[in-house]
Amino acid sequence: MPEAVIVEAVRTPIGRRNGALSGLKAVELLRHVQVEVIRRAGIEPGEVDQIIGGCVTQVGEQSLNVTRNAWLNSGLDYEVAATTVDTSCGSAQQANHLVAALIAAGAIDVGIACGVESMSRVPVGTNLYQGPGHYKTPDYPYDDPPKAQFGGAERIAARQGLTRADVDAYGLRSQQRAARARDEGRFDREISPVPLPDGTVVSADEGIRETTLDGLAALRPVLPDGIHTAGTTSQISDGAAAVLWMSRERAAAHGLRPRARLAHQVVTGADPYYLLDGPTVATRKLLKRAGMSLADVDLVEVNEAFAAVVLSWAAHHDADLDRVNVNGGAISLGHPLGSSGTRLLVTALHELERRDAETALVTMCCGGSLGTASLLVRE
Repeated sequence: MPEAVIVEAVRTPIGRRNGALSGLKAVELLRHVQVEVIRRAGIEPGEVDQIIGGCVTQVGEQSLNVTRNAWLNSGLDYEVAATTVDTSCGSAQQANHLVAALIAAGAIDVGIACGVESMSRVPVGTNLYQGPGHYKTPDYPYDDPPKAQFGGAERIAARQGLTRADVDAYGLRSQQRAARARDEGRFDREISPVPLPDGTVVSADEGIRETTLDGLAALRPVLPDGIHTAGTTSQISDGAAAVLWMSRERAAAHGLRPRARLAHQVVTGADPYYLLDGPTVATRKLLKRAGMSLADVDLVEVNEAFAAVVLSWAAHHDADLDRVNVNGGAISLGHPLGSSGTRLLVTALHELERRDAETALVTMCCGGSLGTASLLVRE
């Protein structure tokens, strides 16, 4: 059976809401990374069999198969097929699962897994009420309170006994780690700078900011009785990321060095009452499938949708936070929804290489009470 390997991985800088990247359409951000992984690999565009991309808010500029439209906007070989998937925040991670599986099944030899979200231009939720009805039936069996994402985070925090001080401390940790990673140049290899129409070039993440505990403590909670604030919640962002996958045989034929492989993958449901417990369940299932414990994993990326999600996951798995989100996460870097799953894999791969480490777990919570998990093994 063919084995899928990663040969290139890249992302744009992550732009803050209404920031430097907000003038670009999602197709422009996504085509940038689609073209860049091909350029870095040195292959012909027509050698790509399929592209699968993630996007959450598939309406307006992000509608009608944004992955295909990005490729067509590149002007490259129009026979390359493209599909856009929606697994909520895990969309781009699932795109990687699907491309790797297509290669392992022998259906394709070369594929790009990617994702994009321009949240400045297409606000989250604008695809929810675009018709006469709603996805829920009258007998929908699960509690779905207003501001469901924040409500789920607060329920998790209450269950775990987390305090405002706990989540503020985590928010500070995320910002400090991201700032250190930026200052040490850890992101330089994974970021492909984006040129703007006015000739300027965006080369750094915009969400990293000076943060103190006093400053975090002064922020107002989003929900009246809650503990999460803008400083302990993922940022609204713009960005794209892409990974070039090949069969091991095709990579060898091109003289390209395999950089990592996907040892295991999981997409799972979780309890809708808590909504955001997906990483806890997905990690449990993935480790069981792999016959491993978390102590066997060198690095972990848990998407920082909310501080309580990461802290709850860590408590359930007795995690060593010194190996978790070592370069910050969505609280400090940002969370362009449909891109983040691939972005996390890109960052995890580059950090494994920087440390000369072997394994990384990437896991995310997703809308619809889903969780995703991937186990990367470096070659």
